[in-house]
Amino acid sequence: MKYSKIAGTGSYLPPTIFTNADWEQRVETSDAWIFERTGIRSRHIAGKEESASSMAAIAAKRAIEQSGLSIEEIQMIIVATGTPDKIFPSTACLLQQRLGVPTCIAFDVQAACTGFIYALSVADQFIKTGAVSNAVVVGSELMSRVIDWSDRSTCVLFGDGAGAVVLKASETPGILSTNLYAQGSYGDFLTVENMQLADYTGILPGTTKTENNNADLMALSPYVKMQGQKVFKIAVSKLGEMVKDILEKHQLNSEQIDWLIPHQANIRIIQATAEKLGLSMEKVICTVDTHSNTSSASIPLALDVAVRDGRVKPGQTLLFEAFGGGLTWGSALVQY
Repeated sequence: MKYSKIAGTGSYLPPTIFTNADWEQRVETSDAWIFERTGIRSRHIAGKEESASSMAAIAAKRAIEQSGLSIEEIQMIIVATGTPDKIFPSTACLLQQRLGVPTCIAFDVQAACTGFIYALSVADQFIKTGAVSNAVVVGSELMSRVIDWSDRSTCVLFGDGAGAVVLKASETPGILSTNLYAQGSYGDFLTVENMQLADYTGILPGTTKTENNNADLMALSPYVKMQGQKVFKIAVSKLGEMVKDILEKHQLNSEQIDWLIPHQANIRIIQATAEKLGLSMEKVICTVDTHSNTSSASIPLALDVAVRDGRVKPGQTLLFEAFGGGLTWGSALVQY
């Protein structure tokens, strides 16, 4: 039986760091208020010249270098992003061009904060069926471009960055299982409107200005809108159920999980999930304090940090889990 194994990790964070003190200068908030409710101290903000594909390229190059593969050996590129460079071509195709990868499979996946796990699961299936032997999976996000910088309830939560892994076909276990879920009836709880539905004046095509009131235009605002309490309650509930199901499926107990590497959305959700698993926070890779919520980039970013600082070691069992807009949620059990 073929397995897919993580052979390399890489990440990129823009050099500009925006602290909670910086947000105090822009909106009515405080470092203490932000940190107490989210666990966030700072976040990285992309420069004007940066894009999802440019950040993905740096992260992917680092992962490919660590994997020992050549550019010519890459057979698949999947990019998870909710902030693509263009509607089309896909960010994956733009990344292919930046990397100089020859003709291959390349496409994007959109599952909000769960996007990396969705993309990882797809690549895993391609490798297990023998369709490809090597794949690059990237999460890359420019969340600073889709937040309303005057909305204190959401603007402090997000940051930018990219994380990548290289998967190789292996005779020994790597990705043990992935579990993906979605419930579209909760979609309005966390959303960003598509401004391509309107022209640059915010007026819907085929209508006159008098047919659109302020409420219509506000509804089209291309920024993150979130019903935080509802998202929090559902996330804690669904993630708790999911991680327990994974342990039962693989007949594992919490002591056999070496590291929980969760989506870095909010320290309280991370703590609640660890508690459901019976894990101490000492066994959780947590980067939310300095990365904030980087959506689909957060898990590969956290993984790369932990690989490169020596906490994650070959042979260890890792559990990835995430929850995001859709609403979507998912997990991956991995032997590193």
